[in-house]
Amino acid sequence: MKKSGKQESLSGVIERNRYSYHLSEVIRQRAWVEIDLSALSHNVVQIKQLLSPKTALMAVVKADAYGHGAIAVAQTVLEAGANALAVATLGEGIELREAGITAPILILGAINTPEEIAAIAHWNIEPTLCDPQQAIIFSQTLSQWEKPLSVHLKLDTGMSRLGMPWHQGTEFASLVKKLPYLKLNSVYSHLATADDPDRTNMYLQHKRFKTAISQLKAQGVKPPRLHFANSAATLIAPQLHYDLVRVGLGLYGLYPAPHLRSIVSLKPVLQVKAKITQIKTIPANTGVSYGYQFVSDRPMKIAVVGIGYADGVPRQLSNRLQVLIKGQRACQIGAITMDQLMLDVSHLRHLKVGDTVTLIGQDGNQEITANHWATMLGTISWEILCGFKHRLPRIKKKVSPADIRS
Repeated sequence: MKKSGKQESLSGVIERNRYSYHLSEVIRQRAWVEIDLSALSHNVVQIKQLLSPKTALMAVVKADAYGHGAIAVAQTVLEAGANALAVATLGEGIELREAGITAPILILGAINTPEEIAAIAHWNIEPTLCDPQQAIIFSQTLSQWEKPLSVHLKLDTGMSRLGMPWHQGTEFASLVKKLPYLKLNSVYSHLATADDPDRTNMYLQHKRFKTAISQLKAQGVKPPRLHFANSAATLIAPQLHYDLVRVGLGLYGLYPAPHLRSIVSLKPVLQVKAKITQIKTIPANTGVSYGYQFVSDRPMKIAVVGIGYADGVPRQLSNRLQVLIKGQRACQIGAITMDQLMLDVSHLRHLKVGDTVTLIGQDGNQEITANHWATMLGTISWEILCGFKHRLPRIKKKVSPADIRS
C-alpha cells in the first residue's frame, strides 16, 4: 500500500483505519488466551439453579478473575445473574469501579491503613474486618468524613487464615456494633476442606459457625446476612448456602474436585493457544533446547511454537506436555524456554507456519484442561489459571442474550 510515494507504516495503517482495524488479528500472531463469555454466562446460570431464590451469588473475580480478565468477567457474570463481586485487594476493587461497575464489591483481604480506608470509602467498596484493632482504625479514619461504611466481619472457624477466632465472635461483633461509622453488612467464614470427599472437617467448621451466630444473636447482634459456602460447598451442601454463596473456580468452568463433576454441567471458559513459528527436520542423535534434556532417537520433524514459561507454561512440564494440533495430540520435547517450546510433529501431515496449537482447550474430539496440567505438576487448577501472564492478550468471545438464558 503506497502513500505519498512511500511505503505506509503499520502504525499509519492502524491510525488511518482505527475504527475498523482488527488489532486482535495482529496480536494473535504469536500466542493468546481465548475467553468464552458465553460459557461463563452458562456457568452462572447453572450455578444459580442450585440456589434457592433467597440466596444471592457473589462472583469471585480476584486475581484478574483467575486470569480471565476481571472487567469483562465481572460485566458478564452480573448480566447473567450474579448479585455481587469479591476481590482480594483494594486495587482490584478500584479497577472494577473505574470500569463503571456499580455492583457491591467485597474485599476478601485485610485492609489496615488510613490511606486504604479512605480509598475504600471513596470508591464505595466493602471491606472485611478480621480483628478489633482493625475495626477501631476503620472507625477512627471514617470519623474524619463522618461517612458510614458497610463492613463484613470474618470469623475463623478452621481455616487458620484471616478472621477472628469463632469463639470470640460475639465480643468482636459487639465492638463493631458500638463503633461509629461502621455498618454491619454480614458475618462470614471460609471453608478449608469442602472439596474433600470426607466432609467431617467441613461440618465441624459449619457447627462452629452456627454456634458463633447463635451466640451473636443471643447478645442482640443480628447480622443482616450470612455467607459460608465456596464453590465446592455450593455444589454439595445446600444447608451451607445461607444468604449468599461465594463462587470462584466453578464460574470458570472447572470443578474443585473430580467427584463433583456430576452435580452440575460447567463449561471451561479459558483456552490457551499459540502459533507455529517454524518447522524443521532434525537428524537422529540431535539435542533439542537448553541442556539437551531431549535427544532425538530418529530423524524427526519438529515445530517451534511461540509460547513459553514467561507466558505461564510451567518449565516443569518440559518433556511431559501434550498439545492439540488439527484435532490430534503432539508431544512437547526439550526444555520449555522463556518464549518458545518445541513439539515432535513427525506424525502430522500438512502442517505449516502459522497453524494454531491448543495448549489448554478443545480441538476436535480432544481436550486438554488446566486440571491435566495441575495433576502433572502436583498442584491445583487455580494456580494454573492464574499463571498465564498478561503479555498473552485475552481474546473474548462475546455473549448473546440466548447464552444467558441457556
